[in-house]
Amino acid sequence: MEATRVLVVDDDYSILEVLTRLLNDYPDVEVVGQAVTGDEAISKAQSLQPHIVIMDIRMPKMDGITAAREIKSKCPQVQIIGLTELGQGYHAEAMLKAGALAVYQKSNALDELYPAIRRITAGQ
Repeated sequence: MEATRVLVVDDDYSILEVLTRLLNDYPDVEVVGQAVTGDEAISKAQSLQPHIVIMDIRMPKMDGITAAREIKSKCPQVQIIGLTELGQGYHAEAMLKAGALAVYQKSNALDELYPAIRRITAGQ
């Protein structure tokens, strides 16, 4: 079975590295790239063609909501999971409207991301 290709996007390098290490520990997940800005996420989504993009909602210059909308318009097959430090309010709702399948709080991400990836790939 082909590994699920994942692009991880966060402007906080420590979170980026922790998520990448965590996901790479699963034999059926391959982190194919990292990005720290919305623009970089769009470019890498187009060039790397991941199955899933895990993206922070709040980033400087271009937020994850705008980047998610652009990725979905340019790469509609790519699935997006949003991450937030905030509650499930306006930002999470906006991320879902932009095309994300789910939004998780960063504090729960280590427990929730892999099961979410499995649910997404099972549904494809």
